[in-house]
Formats: sequence, structure tokens, C-alpha cells
Amino acid sequence: MGIQARRPSRLHHTAYVTKDLEATRRFYEDLIGLPLIATWCESDELFGALRTYCHTFFELGDGSALAFFQFEKSSDQELFGPSMPPTPFHHIALNVDVETQGAIEQRLRAAGYTEPELYVLEHGYCRSLYIKDPNGMIVEFTHDSPDAVKPDVMRARQARAREELSRWLAGDHTSNNGFR
Repeated sequence: MGIQARRPSRLHHTAYVTKDLEATRRFYEDLIGLPLIATWCESDELFGALRTYCHTFFELGDGSALAFFQFEKSSDQELFGPSMPPTPFHHIALNVDVETQGAIEQRLRAAGYTEPELYVLEHGYCRSLYIKDPNGMIVEFTHDSPDAVKPDVMRARQARAREELSRWLAGDHTSNNGFR
């Protein structure tokens, strides 16, 4: 059924380009609560030119990180981003517990974030809080419904995952979300 080889142990980091590292730092460190754990200032020969940039890392609870680049030259900045598509279907989702999600939502609202830039979606199997960061990237803070992560429910979802995908690809687009 799938490759049974060793797989990566966790996300190390995911990287994005920002035009304003300080606004990005304030958002992720001061509002969201992710500590800035490393700042690397570097110059490298990349894609045919010398590129000078600053690379920052904001730590998640498991030791992985969200990373952001800011380039010295505006031409490099334009070449590499940020270019975030204006769609909620391009985002990063971070797992949180109920209390953490509530605290993040409270801090964001206190900082002046309101709908439509800050919104909640009840998926049934999870509750998601969405916000645009200073770079236009949508960040989701989500916690699973306790009923959706019961071992028997998770085993059943995994056992049917390929069957459900095949059904969808064959044209049967009926919902299989019994949590809504």
C-alpha cells in the first residue's frame, strides 16, 4: 500500500520571503508567541548572482520553525517574493490546543485585527482561526475535535483514504464529513 521506508521525523522549517522583517517579527513573536530563535545574515552565490539576505527562524513547540528571508537588494526582493496568492487555499496551518487558539485570537483582536482579515471556520473535525500575516500569507491556527482524533476514527479514516480519493477523482463529490 505505500512505501514503508523511513520518513522524515518532523518539519525542520518552512521558508518565506518578507519585505519587512521587523513587522514579521512583531507579528510572530509578539502577537502569536513564537520566539525568534535564530537570525543568520549571509551572502551566497545563488542563481547566477551574489545575494545578501537575512534569514530568521521562529520556533514552534516541536522545535521546527517558520523562517523568513529579507534581501538586501530590492531587485532580489522582487525576484524571490513575497507573492502570496489571494486565496485561503494557500496557507500554513499550525496545530494548537483550545486555550492557545483562544489566547492568540484574543491578542490579535486586541491588536486591532477584525473580520474579514481574522475569521473562524468550524470544519466539524477541527476549528480553525485564520489571519493574514504582514506578508499577506494566511496562517491557520487549528485544533482538532476530540471526537475526530479518537484512535478508532483515525484508523477508519486512514483505511478509507485511498478509496475516498478514488471516489472523488471518479466524479463522486458528495461530502464525507460526518462531523458537520
